[in-house]
Amino acid sequence: MPEGKIIKALSGFYYVLDESKESGKVIQCRARGIFRKNKVTPLVGDYVVYQAEHDKEGYLLEVKERTNELVRPPISNVDQAVLVFSATEPTFSTSLLDRFLVLVEANHIKPIICITKIDLLKTEEARETIQAYADDYRQMGYDVHLTSTIERDGIEQLTPHFHNKITVFAGQSGVGKSSLLNAMSPDLALKTNDISTHLGRGKHTTRHVELIHTAEGLIADTPGFSSLEFTGIEAEDLDLYFLDIKEKSRACKFRGCLHVKEPGCAVKEAVENEEIREYRYQHYLEFLTEIKDRKPRY
Repeated sequence: MPEGKIIKALSGFYYVLDESKESGKVIQCRARGIFRKNKVTPLVGDYVVYQAEHDKEGYLLEVKERTNELVRPPISNVDQAVLVFSATEPTFSTSLLDRFLVLVEANHIKPIICITKIDLLKTEEARETIQAYADDYRQMGYDVHLTSTIERDGIEQLTPHFHNKITVFAGQSGVGKSSLLNAMSPDLALKTNDISTHLGRGKHTTRHVELIHTAEGLIADTPGFSSLEFTGIEAEDLDLYFLDIKEKSRACKFRGCLHVKEPGCAVKEAVENEEIREYRYQHYLEFLTEIKDRKPRY
């Protein structure tokens, strides 16, 4: 049976890119009743087995095992997330960035940090501040790219990351995600206008997930993470999603240390010695409190 990848889901139809054929045909498929019976909902990004009735239509028979699965947006097998934040307009927020990083790490997705609009930094002090943040996150082990779509700074360095990958974009509103896509692939100009329109918040806008070809990979045409709550993340696991804290926590005296008031905490010691940035530790404490105060779901 032929296999492929779902690149769009709309109105009960699943559009499967047949990757076994050189032609790269897209087959419009419906899901068999067995999926409903087994409570399996096919997602964009799924690798599937399908049966083609003819060149353009068929039925899904099987969904292959997923490496990961997001609820909002509904997509699976995501390789990486580009977290897009502007250097200014809106102001760069380490708190929001750390929230996104935790969500991405918890879903076993590789994060790439992209700071846009660096051309709008008019003072040396402002440039040094952003550069210092970029250096901090690089030191933690993250890929960080400083970009300007106006001056095309950093675009060539960012583009190779997308080769043969499924990528989602997420981050602050108004940071110029569409402009970034356009800068990477100018032939997508019309497509990104469509994206901007149907990612709007109006009552009558279409909201669906679709994978679009660009930069030799597939990018999810989606509003990104619409839920920023730490659902499913437990307090004792939070430090796993802060790379700098995770590294130091191995030396804590007590197993299961939450790095708050416990004696012999290597993380608190690292903060005092400025080996972990104070703002990162404060965000960890804020998120920990939020998780502990979360109302249980029954």
